[in-house]
Amino acid sequence: MFGLLVRFSCKDEAAAAAFDDLVARTGEQIRANEHGTVIYTVHRVDGRPLERVFYELYRDKAAFEEHESRDYVRFFLSERDRYLAATEVDRLDFVSGKGVDVEH
Repeated sequence: MFGLLVRFSCKDEAAAAAFDDLVARTGEQIRANEHGTVIYTVHRVDGRPLERVFYELYRDKAAFEEHESRDYVRFFLSERDRYLAATEVDRLDFVSGKGVDVEH
């Protein structure tokens, strides 16, 4: 398993709304087309209306690389910065968990 934890800070409320729309359109494609993407969740942060947190879990690094190569993901990556003030990315190595079918 390979994962990411990404925190996005939007520029303002209008940017947050546009970012959420971009995220929703991209998420539809991810759900429909990516069998190697185990979890792809987007969260608003309570008390911080301009922040979003993504938790992404992929079967392996190859599944992540496949995800990154998709046209809709490349479009998301090219468009997102117009809405964002900051981005923080943590790469995660899976240890254990509930809700995923893995052997460790």
